[in-house]
Amino acid sequence: MKNLWFALLFAYSSIAASADTKPSPTLAYKLNLNDRSEDTFKVKLLVSGLKPENAIYQFASTAPGTYQVMDMGRYVRSFKAFDKNGKELKTEKITVNQWKIADVTKTAEIRYSIAETWDSVVKENHVYEMCGSSLENDHALINGQTIFGYPTGLQGLPMTLAIERPADWKVGTALDTNAQGQFVAKNYDHIVDSPILLGRLTKAQTVVKGSAVEIYAYSKTDKIKAEQLLSAMQDMLNAAGEFMRELPVKRYTFLWHFEDKNVGAWEHSYSSEYVLAEQEYTPEAGQGYKDISAHEFFHVITPLNIHSEIIERFNFVTPTASEHLWLYEGTTEWAAHVMQLRSNLITLDQYLKTLNQKVNIDTRFFDRNYSLSKISLTSYSVDGQKQYGNIYMRGALVAGLLDIRLLELSGGKRGLREVVLELAKKYGQSKPFAEKQLFDEITKMTYPEIGKFFDDYVKNPQPLPFKEYYEKIGMSYYEVKPLTNDVVDVAVKADFKDGKLVVADYKTSLDTCGIREGDEITSLNGEKVNVQSGNQFGGLLTKQKIGGSYTLTVMRDGKEQVLTLPVLTKKGERQFVFELNPNAYKKQIALREVWMRNLK
Repeated sequence: MKNLWFALLFAYSSIAASADTKPSPTLAYKLNLNDRSEDTFKVKLLVSGLKPENAIYQFASTAPGTYQVMDMGRYVRSFKAFDKNGKELKTEKITVNQWKIADVTKTAEIRYSIAETWDSVVKENHVYEMCGSSLENDHALINGQTIFGYPTGLQGLPMTLAIERPADWKVGTALDTNAQGQFVAKNYDHIVDSPILLGRLTKAQTVVKGSAVEIYAYSKTDKIKAEQLLSAMQDMLNAAGEFMRELPVKRYTFLWHFEDKNVGAWEHSYSSEYVLAEQEYTPEAGQGYKDISAHEFFHVITPLNIHSEIIERFNFVTPTASEHLWLYEGTTEWAAHVMQLRSNLITLDQYLKTLNQKVNIDTRFFDRNYSLSKISLTSYSVDGQKQYGNIYMRGALVAGLLDIRLLELSGGKRGLREVVLELAKKYGQSKPFAEKQLFDEITKMTYPEIGKFFDDYVKNPQPLPFKEYYEKIGMSYYEVKPLTNDVVDVAVKADFKDGKLVVADYKTSLDTCGIREGDEITSLNGEKVNVQSGNQFGGLLTKQKIGGSYTLTVMRDGKEQVLTLPVLTKKGERQFVFELNPNAYKKQIALREVWMRNLK
């Protein structure tokens, strides 16, 4: 009877398979970059085998790692569908990001144009430049979610991408190509995870722990070359390799865009991209490029190899927040700096200054009632976006405290680095963790005290115990440390408003000097204030000579005025100071020595 049952089951399966002879759907995208008219990307999608459940073509509402509403349907300028004979099929826009195709089973081709995000004016939810798209005469920047969509139900389907482009354009991307020269992606998530930079690029490459690392750079006036970036990054890449023990990818691509916008960077599983203002290359600039790329490079661990089920198959229709930005961004930012310390690329003093800066920013610019969990879970809201930047400050600070606590509890045998690498080995690229269980899982694999740590400093906004924890490794922490000498009083607070540096507040003793709130600051002592110097305006004022004066050139009501202001002084003090304790105990010093190196 058992053999008969299997025979009948096999026969039924064969009949059912032969009855459904319709081929599986295929997706082949074509992008024409030779036609760059109207600042729009011209896209064709050749399809076959579409079914009624694939009738809606979906553009992305957001993308992993952006934590912002994008609504890419806003940028679509035309959308049409055709059958195999070239006859146009009826289409209808049903939501901001969705087009419905009538007689979808007859669809052979979808054509649409979509505007680049950089130069398109929108009323709200501006797309970050490093997550957007740009189309110019000598280059193009493509982030998958800004150009491509997918028929509903086919997010997980493999796809190909053919790009028509000028013959002299180089292409930088982590995507592989097939025998026909088409780029191939495992699914829609993969193409979104793989930005493409094309055009007048320079290229450099190296090998780290057996993995190929490529660097592509676009520089508007050729001030920065890929070889210079590699020179700045090489030691960091080697340090990252030692910190991770081995790279979890066989190939990694850095994409650098230097023009007139200083925006930031965006991580991906196999690549990262950077949109920064072009400047003359200097060693100081190189250090900045090293720091920012160190952060993005570590993302090959989180979230590529440690990620929630929410990220595994991303919801491009409705933004869904994960609670674990403390891990994806906070731990990554901590690692970017501590791995340089442990490889002697930066000194302990430099590392402690970074801690000082992060506490300062956390205290002065963000709502400290926002826990890391709250920042994560509200990241798609307007209020949450205002606090989002603190994930790189408070998030990194909490990761540093967690590292010290783990080292203490393990007797110096296991810190945050080791726990993260254990998680990466357990999960890897294709196995997500359960969103609601990660805190409990880490607690079980470490110590009960870590559960309370998460409750206090990740889930809740308890004051961070810098003094208590850094004492464990023989260091002192002071919220305020008096100095014996007088120092320059900045006296003028400035802020950015509508892209301009303006006076936000000032000491009343400067009233007679003519300064007013809202004045646009254009020069300091005759030197023009640009984006970089504007970000460091307070620091520039502290460099003025005590007993002297300085000039501010301001614009007020359309007229330029030159103001002379005295250099004010105040009793010196330093805030948020981390320093070595010369009276530390032997066990504290021993734990510090462990903390300053990578454990085997």
